[in-house]
Amino acid sequence: MPAFLVEPVLTAWRAERRRHALAIGRPPEHDLSEIMNAILYIDRTGVQWRYLPHDFPPWETVYGYFAKWQRDGVFARLNSLLRALVRQKGGRNASSSACVIDAQSVKTSTSLPATSQGTDAGKKIVGRKRSIVTDTLGLLLALLVTAASVQDSAAGTRLLDQVATDHPTIRKVWVDGGYRQHFVEHAATLGIDMEITQRTPGTGGFTPIPKRWTVERTYGWLMLHRRLARDYETLPARSEAVIHLAMTDLMARRRVHRKPSRMPDQREPAWRRPDRLPHELPPIERR
Repeated sequence: MPAFLVEPVLTAWRAERRRHALAIGRPPEHDLSEIMNAILYIDRTGVQWRYLPHDFPPWETVYGYFAKWQRDGVFARLNSLLRALVRQKGGRNASSSACVIDAQSVKTSTSLPATSQGTDAGKKIVGRKRSIVTDTLGLLLALLVTAASVQDSAAGTRLLDQVATDHPTIRKVWVDGGYRQHFVEHAATLGIDMEITQRTPGTGGFTPIPKRWTVERTYGWLMLHRRLARDYETLPARSEAVIHLAMTDLMARRRVHRKPSRMPDQREPAWRRPDRLPHELPPIERR
């Protein structure tokens, strides 16, 4: 992750904590960017905390920072900052006026407490449910992790209240047919127009659903982080932090993405040009 995008937030967090602690104790010995990279390594590869490579700081230190940053809302703050930057880079306003809501049920690890899990009867999955709100670009606006037995409308009502508070510019929301009538009425009381989008009857195979395909793509982005293939976190709040972290990683990469430049007199390597015949390709070295 590009350090210059996240380092100011992490540095300000550390300075605030030392100010409250009256600067008592040893000065920090680990760089915050290295700790963030270690947490991203866990998120991306899905390894256990104890299996963190020795190139990073000790896993106890990394996990301690992860817990503190989750508790202090650092990951959510980074997500909000980078979302505004990515939207502005794409020629959009920093604040969105429309959003999409959807839910995903995932299986959990065997070590999780049974009280935080449930059964999604429709999908026949025992685990947890991730309900997210994204803008029309697929960037995360709000998030809620619950037991899989929680109805989509119940989780969506809580999410919509959060969106109305944190994003007052939202005036339109798209959902699927799993959200019930009382959810539509609740959206109307918040001044938000809700529209249910469904698959066209008679269509077979994979067919993107208008407006709602962006949130489905967001779930695909999240699955690129193997820590999210299942829910391994004991606390639902930690699960939300891991999702915020995955989106932060994605948006940071998108924010600094640049196509590789090539001078006019430079050509593609011979072996990458499809017009070359097999006998014109360079020989394979024998070793």
